[in-house]
Amino acid sequence: MELDTRALWYEAPGRATLRPGRGGDGGVVVDTLWSALSRGTERLVFEGRVPRQEFGRMRAPAQEGDFPFPVKYGYCNVGRVRDGALAGREVFSLSPHQRGFRAAEAALSPLPEGLPARRAVLAANAETALNALWDAGLCFGEHEGLSVTVIGAGVVGCLTAALASSVARCSVTVTDRIDKRISVANELGVKFATETAPGRSDIVFNCSASAAGLAAGLEALRPEGTLVEMSWHGAEPVAVPLGGAFHSQRLRIVSSQVGMVAPRARARGIDHAARLAMALALLRDPVYDCLITGEIGFEELPQALPALLAPDAPGLVTVIRY
Repeated sequence: MELDTRALWYEAPGRATLRPGRGGDGGVVVDTLWSALSRGTERLVFEGRVPRQEFGRMRAPAQEGDFPFPVKYGYCNVGRVRDGALAGREVFSLSPHQRGFRAAEAALSPLPEGLPARRAVLAANAETALNALWDAGLCFGEHEGLSVTVIGAGVVGCLTAALASSVARCSVTVTDRIDKRISVANELGVKFATETAPGRSDIVFNCSASAAGLAAGLEALRPEGTLVEMSWHGAEPVAVPLGGAFHSQRLRIVSSQVGMVAPRARARGIDHAARLAMALALLRDPVYDCLITGEIGFEELPQALPALLAPDAPGLVTVIRY
């Protein structure tokens, strides 16, 4: 069977197209089944707002082209392997939106039994959430009663809230200005509010990608509380309110980014492969299907992107069907 290498290319601000990409150098053939848009990051790419100083660090593992344009970008891909030791297996990889490609077997993570391919596209976001828990000092099952607030009920915020509740056993509230997201919070078994409660949280995760969310998160902390900043602001300057209670209450701000495994986990011997395997295993819970709120065919993607990546786009995760 011929390898169809058509891929989504971001060509200019607000414009994308489908055209062939590299099939890959060596490795086994993978036919994509599903991929997913990572709204926050891919919105920056689509709009040409990746900061020049971040061009290197922002490269996706299987990226083709260079920022700002044209660039083949994406990292939430689930496909089926044609040949080699993994022939017939469904695998997750950090690959772009592309019908077919070649990849080294070491870059492919077989899905655990019980994880549907469509849900597995959440793995990259689940890794981000898991890493943030470790950056906050949270471990599995050790923090019952700890008060946690997650600001921003996007997919990363919802996954962070769900894992902080189900895995770390914290008492979790997720906040968002979109009150309709209460239904997702209810599905995930966490509390929901449209505003943060001042001075009540031991840990705040800011997933809002806004300066207002950062300010609200600091205000929500108890004395000696920790804010974990998970937002990627791109080239936008962000005001950080370090007056008020910041010093007198001994508050902390910790950055969290998925490119490196959190130091706490690295000290326990957890590497990127082990972290991804853990994220995939956690996604076997069917409750996470509630995060997938839209589906579109691969051929329709270029025309649909402006609406799907708009700042006020409804829903959470849009999956792409191949």
